[in-house]
Amino acid sequence: MDRCVVLVDAGYLLGAAASLLAGEPTRSRITVDHAALIQGLRELAEADTERPLLRIYWFDGAPDRVPQPEHRRLRVMPRVTVRLGALTRSDGRWAQKGVDAAMHAELTELARNRACSDVVLVTGDGDLLPGLMSAKEHGVAVHLWAVQAADGDYNQSEDLVAEADERRVLDRAWITTAVRAKELGAVCAPPPVPRPEIAAILSAPLPESALAAAQAAAPDAVRNGSRPAAAGGVEQGPAPAAAKGVPTPKDLASLRAPGAHAPQPLPSATLRWSSDKGWVERPGGPLGEPPETASLPTLAQLTSAEQRWADREEDITTVGGDPFEVGQVFARRWMERLGENGHVQKLSTMYPRIPHRIDGELLRYAARFGLLAHKDDQIDEHDRYAIRAGFWREIDVRAAAEHAPVSEQS
Repeated sequence: MDRCVVLVDAGYLLGAAASLLAGEPTRSRITVDHAALIQGLRELAEADTERPLLRIYWFDGAPDRVPQPEHRRLRVMPRVTVRLGALTRSDGRWAQKGVDAAMHAELTELARNRACSDVVLVTGDGDLLPGLMSAKEHGVAVHLWAVQAADGDYNQSEDLVAEADERRVLDRAWITTAVRAKELGAVCAPPPVPRPEIAAILSAPLPESALAAAQAAAPDAVRNGSRPAAAGGVEQGPAPAAAKGVPTPKDLASLRAPGAHAPQPLPSATLRWSSDKGWVERPGGPLGEPPETASLPTLAQLTSAEQRWADREEDITTVGGDPFEVGQVFARRWMERLGENGHVQKLSTMYPRIPHRIDGELLRYAARFGLLAHKDDQIDEHDRYAIRAGFWREIDVRAAAEHAPVSEQS
C-alpha cells in the first residue's frame, strides 16, 4: 500500500528534546503542544516519504498502564493510536517496560501485512534493529528520525543508523515549534490557560465574621504577612495573598476542634476551598449536609446501566481529560438526567460550593482520567479548581437558559 506510518517512541522523542532544550532528559522540564507536535510529524512524514499518512502510533509508558491526560488527548486526535507500556520506578528513576516490544510487534505486523510502503521510526533504541530488518525484508522503506543531540553527538544506536534506508535529524528549530523548556522553579505541569471561571471561584467572598475567626486562629507570623521558618531556620519570605485572612481547611478544622481557644466561625461563611460536609456550610443549614442539598440526587442514582455503558464509551473515545472539560461533561450528564429543573436552580444559588456528595462523585469521576499525583493519589489543587469551574460553567449555562425569555431561546 502506498501509505506511510509513523512509529514514535515518546520516551526517546521527549527525553531527547528535554536534553536539547533544558539540558537534562527529564520530561518534566519541558512543556509540549501535542496537537502541534502531531501535525508537525504528519506534515514532515508525508513530505519525506511522498506518501499519504495512514496513522501515527504513539508508544509511551504510564503507571499501571493507566492513560494519563496527555495520552487521552492524543488518542482522540485523528490518525493517532496510543500504545502504552508500563512505567515503573526503581532506585528513584522511572523506566519504561514493554514499549520496545510493542514497537517491534507493530512494526513487523505492519510490514508483514503490507499495510504501508514506508515506515518512519522516531527512536534511538537498538532493540528495534530486528524489527527494522524484518520490515526491510518485506519491502518496506524505513526512515529513521533522530532528535538533535545536545552535545552534537549521536543519541541513537549506530546499528539502527546503519540499517535505515533514509535518515533525518529533527533539529532545534523544528523541535521548538511544539516543545519549549520550562523556566527553573516552574511547576511540573504545563502552565494552565487563564480562565475567568477559576478566578471567580478563587475570589469567592468571605464574610467579615469568618475572616476575623481565621485571623484569630492563624499564627502571629501568618497574620504579620510572613511564613514560619522552614527546617534549617531559613525564612520563606512573604506569605501568599491567599493566606491574608482566607481560612484554609486546616484553619477551619482547628477552629472547630474540641477545646479550641479561638472563636467559632459563624455558619454563614462561604468557602472557596472545597465542599466537604465537615466544613462550614452556607446560611440556613447546620454543620452537616443542609436540607436543600440533601435531596439532590447523585449522577450514579440517575444513571441506568445502558447510560453507564454509553458514558464509558464517550469517556474513552471523545473526552480528552482536560480538568475543565471533565467538570463540564459531568455537569452536563447530571443535568440532562434530572427530572426536576428546580434542582439546577437550587444548586446555582449555592455557588461556589458544590454539595458534598456530588462533589465527591465529581472528583472520583475525574480520577478516571489520570488526574492524580501518584505520590499521594490526590488530585492537584489547581486541577480541582478547574474541575469545579467546568462544573459551574455548565450549571450557569443551563440556569441562564431556563431563565431566558422564550424569544431569546428561539
